Amino acid sequence: MFPRMQLLLVEDDPTMQATLHRALTRRGMDVTAVGDGRAALQHWAARQPDAVVLDLTLPGLDGLQVLQQARTRGLRTPVLILTARGTVGDRVMGLNAGADDYLPKPFDLDELEARLRALVRRSADPATPAALASSSTVQIGAIRYDKDSGALYLNGDVMELTPRELALMHALLAQPGHAVAKERLYELVFPGQLDVQYEAIEVVVYRLRKKLAGTGLTLMTLRGLGYLLRADT
Repeated sequence: MFPRMQLLLVEDDPTMQATLHRALTRRGMDVTAVGDGRAALQHWAARQPDAVVLDLTLPGLDGLQVLQQARTRGLRTPVLILTARGTVGDRVMGLNAGADDYLPKPFDLDELEARLRALVRRSADPATPAALASSSTVQIGAIRYDKDSGALYLNGDVMELTPRELALMHALLAQPGHAVAKERLYELVFPGQLDVQYEAIEVVVYRLRKKLAGTGLTLMTLRGLGYLLRADT
């Protein structure tokens, strides 16, 4: 018999939310349901569920913004994106933002339950990357990122970065080993600054690359996917 899972369901459609809440509760899960992005972040941080089912189309903060902000805050809960937006591009953006799995609507409840159980099992295994990422620090090469303080250290010394360079590094280190879409980096480095041109993120990337020279880390551009921070071999 499966242990009772603590699940956060983020779905703005009242009918879908009620249907999923009822169905997943009957399958032995303790379900907390919310209908907007800001409430999702509040409940996620306060209750630390075992898994999150996250719709992309939400009022206020959309699902990708919720996911990116949660990962930036160090919330490592497994996330399954559930959405009608099932194109390859949407799937790639969701996974790059930090999702662990993706299930397009319409879906089968048995498959949804099986995927959630698998995500929770993997996150509970101390040998898996997801469990390792839950540590309060991230180490890549000579750089160490302290999630609690937000500080970055190079060989034990605090790195001297501008606020925008630091925001860029936080976004890259929030999901180690994964590319981060250029659009997401722009939103995190220039939040709410509608007067800043989209290409400005490339200037921050260029300056950060210069500061990373000689550190053993490379800020790679992956065409069509975004940017990836990688330790040199």
